Amino acid sequence: MSFVLRFTRRFSMAHRLIAGQSTKCATPHGHNELVTVDLVAAAPAPLDGHANMVTEFARAKGRWHRFVDEHLDHALQLSEHDPLLALADEHFVEWRLVVTPGDPTTELLAALLAAKCGAFLAAEGTGLRVARVTIEETPTNAVVFEGNPHDVLPAREGWWSRADDSTR
Repeated sequence: MSFVLRFTRRFSMAHRLIAGQSTKCATPHGHNELVTVDLVAAAPAPLDGHANMVTEFARAKGRWHRFVDEHLDHALQLSEHDPLLALADEHFVEWRLVVTPGDPTTELLAALLAAKCGAFLAAEGTGLRVARVTIEETPTNAVVFEGNPHDVLPAREGWWSRADDSTR
């Protein structure tokens, strides 16, 4: 038995998917998304009879919320193979870009964000680990990721493995 610390953040993003058959999704388009992160203690323990908490919410979510607000919100997500990436690098250097290994699907983003949040938690020594990341892409569609993100990601190393603000 353990406690789950859950917090949600809303962000707006744009992406395009070039590997599939959908011309609709190959056109850059946006979503207003909710990302919910569930954290658990890496080593569950009973409450201490004094503070009676796993950790303070501000400590658990502060770094993560700053990352979402300052680097994901209003970003354009592009595959590292997308020809628009070179155009953005040359003409739109002020854009917030999130570069992904392959198409920036909601499934991939959920695993990438689980890895990034996990990197933040490990670097800060919180004693917490990511149990689940849920991304609601629309009010009727969501992806839930549970497990070790490095088991499913197409590339083990990248911005998602670093406890910094990088997104490429």
